[in-house]
Amino acid sequence: MNPGKLYLIPTPLGEGDPAEVLPASVLKVIPTLSCFVVEELRTARRFLSAAGLKGKIDTLEFHELNEHTRPADVEACARLFDGGRNVGLLSDAGLPAVADPGALLVALCHRRGIEVVPLVGPSSLMLALMASGLNGQSFAFVGYIPAKTEERRAALRTLEKRSSAQHQTQILIETPYRNDSLLADMLSVLSGNTRLCIAADITCPDQFIHTRTVAQWKERPVTIGKRPCVFLFLS
Repeated sequence: MNPGKLYLIPTPLGEGDPAEVLPASVLKVIPTLSCFVVEELRTARRFLSAAGLKGKIDTLEFHELNEHTRPADVEACARLFDGGRNVGLLSDAGLPAVADPGALLVALCHRRGIEVVPLVGPSSLMLALMASGLNGQSFAFVGYIPAKTEERRAALRTLEKRSSAQHQTQILIETPYRNDSLLADMLSVLSGNTRLCIAADITCPDQFIHTRTVAQWKERPVTIGKRPCVFLFLS
């Protein structure tokens, strides 16, 4: 018998009704699955309960895959598809396998000839780019840059040079508790004319998306706090 399929299931970017941000087609797939590979068990159980599986969570099979998962344990996930069983992959928020350890399972499936089915859902990166007013034709997602101040400032200078030379939007993310320190370094290092977009809590009631020059941000400083946030800039 052929192996099952891996469904890449998007999740909301914040608390709230999944039906507000996920297509009905995605919500129809979820109840057909009994096995899920998840980044964090508690978050996954809460999402699946809100997505229509309340009262059925204890009947489901869960396997965690995060930054602590050993390569051998990732390889062992291949057996989950035996007998034609379909499996769902869940990230903590947004699209699985994008800046997410779930990419390891996707790669495994490609190596083993297991079909991968991506489902439609919210991407904080693309939503931020859409709303930024910056160059949406040439852009680079650089993920996390170094956390140490001097290394981070050097990385920002390099990215700004690339942005200026290629007219390319740079997209960054950071661990929420370091948001404000990253912003402080951006305002310290980047040119005053560089346009910087701060996009926090996208799709949530307290969504904050604003694009200003670095000089303007310095005139009207903000505190982001521990909120999921995407930073974009164009020099």
